[in-house]
Amino acid sequence: MNDPADTTDAPSPAAHLDPITLAVIGNGLQQVCNEMDLTFVRAAFSPVISEALDRSDGIYHRDTGALIAQGELGLPVFVGTMQFGTRAVIERARDLAPGDLYIVNDPYLGGTHLMDVRFVKPYFYRGELFAWLANTGHWPDTGGMVPGGFSANATEVEQEGLRLPPVKLFKRGEMDEEILSIILSNIRIADQRIGDIKAQAAALAAGERRLTALLDRYGRDTVEAGIEELKVRAERQMRARIATIPDGRYHGRAWVDSDGVVDEPLTIEMRIEKRGTDLFFDMSGSSPPCAGPMNSVIATTRSSIYLAMKHIFPEVPINAGTFAPLHVADPEGTFLYARYPRPVSGCAAEVSQRIAEAVFNALTPAIPERLFGAPAGTSGNFALGGHDPERDRAYVMYVISGGGYGGSPAGDGISNGCSTIGISKSTPVEVFEQHYPVLFEEYTLHEGSGGAGEHRGGFGLRYRVKLRRGTANASFVMDHGRTGPLGALGGEDGGVNVVTVTRGGVPYHPPHRSKDQGIVLRPGDTVEVRTPGGGGYGPAAARPPERVARDVRRGYYTGEQARERFLVRLSPETGEADLAATAAFRDAGSVARADPGEAAPDPTAALRDAGSTVRADPDKVDPAATAALRGATGDDRWQ
Repeated sequence: MNDPADTTDAPSPAAHLDPITLAVIGNGLQQVCNEMDLTFVRAAFSPVISEALDRSDGIYHRDTGALIAQGELGLPVFVGTMQFGTRAVIERARDLAPGDLYIVNDPYLGGTHLMDVRFVKPYFYRGELFAWLANTGHWPDTGGMVPGGFSANATEVEQEGLRLPPVKLFKRGEMDEEILSIILSNIRIADQRIGDIKAQAAALAAGERRLTALLDRYGRDTVEAGIEELKVRAERQMRARIATIPDGRYHGRAWVDSDGVVDEPLTIEMRIEKRGTDLFFDMSGSSPPCAGPMNSVIATTRSSIYLAMKHIFPEVPINAGTFAPLHVADPEGTFLYARYPRPVSGCAAEVSQRIAEAVFNALTPAIPERLFGAPAGTSGNFALGGHDPERDRAYVMYVISGGGYGGSPAGDGISNGCSTIGISKSTPVEVFEQHYPVLFEEYTLHEGSGGAGEHRGGFGLRYRVKLRRGTANASFVMDHGRTGPLGALGGEDGGVNVVTVTRGGVPYHPPHRSKDQGIVLRPGDTVEVRTPGGGGYGPAAARPPERVARDVRRGYYTGEQARERFLVRLSPETGEADLAATAAFRDAGSVARADPGEAAPDPTAALRDAGSTVRADPDKVDPAATAALRGATGDDRWQ
């Protein structure tokens, strides 16, 4: 797949522009996108858009679809996918006229999963095509075998929902009622979707007005020159940051729990070569295409690498020039290059974060001052669909949740942060309870889940929600239930994701840990989710004992965890760190077992047990199981 971000080393196209005018144009383009974002949010009906902010808006090149600007409030994972999706529309568009608007959600045409629905609109200025405006919004449902579209064991894309190629939903400003009726006849809660459709279209209309005002003020030629100059400067800035990475080859890995069908981990093999001011990414050694929905389309795979590099170098502005030094080899023959009809519902929210994690893992030894322990790395996708007898209407509730960020050279990771791929926030529980027949009984930190380290990982989230009335169908597509987010530079991995469904008082754990579907709930049944903590940064024995004691006082860790994971002895009388005892304990290199004389665990047995649904205490890292599992997968980082 050719990259619309590719540029040449041409001289600066706008050297004549003074810095102030260039800055105003750049900020003006950004503001156009920001206003589209805000219009979309404020007009949308679905909480996942209006509250959780699962959407993005941008401006794209008229010929190539390359990114010109994207809203600051948009999801980072859409940075790459929307330019590929816009180009797919450009290649298929015919007889364009002002007011036309295309709708598309085909994952294989520059998309993500079917629930991310894109609107793409040609923007005309004084009768000539100037650019394309596009946005993506997560619809709560697009049909398929489970409410919400997150089918954990789909084996073909048709089971995941309605797939739309680029078609004109609006023609010369008028909505095509026949196409609309086809869409609404194939999705759940169709009566609520019309509000999101109008909001999505209104956002692009707002973008047209604001972009016209910018062009009227500065003129087409000046704005176009500014766009080209901003692209050149973004590329220059990214190359300057890449130059700080030592030349060489780097290797990292990350694992997906399973594909939802076969209970075996999927491996992402990330090999990065740095030459001069370019980075070359090779994932050809990754697992082959999988049966279940954890395949990733190439647009999402590429975008995951782009957003990973943006995490590492956040100060570089975003446009097509940012991506020019990043060369991604198409990983054909792997689950990271999905072709029709492979199911893909987990690619954008889950697999993308494993790809980013593999990039972080690979580059940590090269630029440790820039990297961090891995973040929680899951969006916590939980969909609940049913019928509310009190309101006599159907519903689909979609929950995304936060997790811990990894420790970093700057300090401990933050707790309950948004996912790696987005800036989405969790919908307030009060909004959920207002819209749906549920009650949140608990919403707290997942204590103990932060990976130990000199700078510990942040803590995940723990919530429990009860169905109050009617019956409902639950499905989950999450990750990091088998292994936690990777620690960095000797830091401990973060705690794992745990799902517990209690029906009629009997607890149930999904066989695939973080993925399941078709779970029928009745009034009084509950779903409890404990999201992952972030990986630790640096050796846990280097953490000041006083900070460990403080964490114990706050309830983040138990005294036993302080001893076993941080090698810190606490005074039984005061709870403060016993500095002398701790120093002796650490110097002795104790393994911190309750009985130092007991035999070491059998790693082979630990590996067999690693496939169990949930460990006895999922908050604890099992060193023997982890070592055995890594050895079995050939993780040479730890040899």
